[in-house]
Amino acid sequence: MPKMGNNIYHRKDGRWEARFVKGRKGAQTIFGYAYGKTYQEAMEKRTEAIRVWKERKGTSLPRNTNLNAVSEEWMQSSVAHLKESSIAKYKACLRCYILPVFGEKGMEEITNKDVNRFCNSLLQRGGTEGKGLSNNTVVEILSIMKQLRKYALNYGYAVGYSNDCTKIPSEKKTVKVFSMEEQKRLQEYLTKHPTLKNMGLLLCLGTGLRVGELCALTWDDISLKERKLTVNRTIQRIRDLSKEKGTKLVLAEPKSECAARTIPLSEQLCDFLASACKPGTCFLTGETEKFMDPRTMQKCLPAVLEACGIGRTKFHALRHTFATRWTEAGLDMKCLSEVLGHSTTAMTMNHYVHPSMETKRQGMEALREFLV
Repeated sequence: MPKMGNNIYHRKDGRWEARFVKGRKGAQTIFGYAYGKTYQEAMEKRTEAIRVWKERKGTSLPRNTNLNAVSEEWMQSSVAHLKESSIAKYKACLRCYILPVFGEKGMEEITNKDVNRFCNSLLQRGGTEGKGLSNNTVVEILSIMKQLRKYALNYGYAVGYSNDCTKIPSEKKTVKVFSMEEQKRLQEYLTKHPTLKNMGLLLCLGTGLRVGELCALTWDDISLKERKLTVNRTIQRIRDLSKEKGTKLVLAEPKSECAARTIPLSEQLCDFLASACKPGTCFLTGETEKFMDPRTMQKCLPAVLEACGIGRTKFHALRHTFATRWTEAGLDMKCLSEVLGHSTTAMTMNHYVHPSMETKRQGMEALREFLV
């Protein structure tokens, strides 16, 4: 029985089955069911079935079904399986954008038109300066609205807006990849100026580390003898929910299960790092318990690029450049995916590999004998 979301399934007999939670008997969940010829019909029949079931129990639908109450329930139920950074992001989106508009509205009162108007307003006038939010930020806010809808439906609340109420195209971010000539200049500068920060930049360029992973690195995570590096934590700056404004640094587990990984190091990179090796200390600070703020590391890159005669770009360009060089060398994509900490090679190919014009030209030349 293929699952389609919101506890609605397409059965093998062609019907759609929608279920809802009636209660629990020990560890067993007791469900109620409704059926329809279409997904929409099954969802509507489930709403009616819930109403009838509540009446037969001698109760009515919960009175407090406004979005404010549902979002509070949803966050409480999600705390156990969400990271602190995700909780902070969700609560900030709710507080800043969703609750001021829909907080006092009943879930059943919010229509597709309301959500569509809300998203357009965020795109045009959202943000502290009223200049509009990016498409990707609004997509994240809309995702929270959809998760609230799913939670509400699963627990018997009526909802007035659908899952496909509006569509917002994601913006594809373009990240610079250093050319071979730029990379050589950058590597030469970093090796000639072996500060801890510059060693960190070279390590990212040679392994594809994320900036948070680099800042959380200690010398105990690096084995120069075995030529390998272990990623088992990251540092993030997230919103401090205990304050009206402000952020805080959090030392956390890696971004995902795949992000916890071991990366082999080249012999040249190990030789370069050996002079600064100080077991028991943080890699970028040389101190025992003081990790570097990712923002500090990001801010040091522009000065280095300027000294190398390279245009300004984001820190992530180091990671993208590493992935692109790996591909240009014709190395295994599955290995690259694991080195970068991705769950699939598709993620690696779609977001981190940028063939240069020279690589494309070489491909065209290789096809020359097959062309008329």
